Amino acid sequence: MNRIPMTKAGHQKLSAEMNQLKTVDRPAVIEAIAEARAHGDLSENAEYHAAREQQAWIEGRIKELNYIVGNAHVIDVTTLDGPVKFGATILVRDTETNKDTTYQLVSEPEANISNGLLNINTPLAKAMIGSNEGDRVEFETPRGTKVFKVLKIEYK
Repeated sequence: MNRIPMTKAGHQKLSAEMNQLKTVDRPAVIEAIAEARAHGDLSENAEYHAAREQQAWIEGRIKELNYIVGNAHVIDVTTLDGPVKFGATILVRDTETNKDTTYQLVSEPEANISNGLLNINTPLAKAMIGSNEGDRVEFETPRGTKVFKVLKIEYK
């Protein structure tokens, strides 16, 4: 059984999603299926088929979340310090555009680049591991080599 490193916040978010699916969404879709069945012929009942598809998605997501949450190794990143490692929140500057961006290095299940949660297995994250404030990190993208400067490292 592989343990999945996870931040406290990521673990809480995924646990809350699983609870929502089990206690609210699952009962609602079961009720929708029962209601659609009451309309008669199931072969041409779009509401029934949509509800069944939704039920399958919910059950699959519950199974996935159950595995992730059950195998999580929750790391309190506030107890960490030093060079960049899992859980670090890093302010970096793109040396080409001078644009500053903040990322937190997290596990794949909790990653969400739109929210600055960067999967630890991405080329950028791998390039930053072990770096210190002031270091320049290089990584390959489909458009060529990018260079970022590490401006600030925090564990919060």
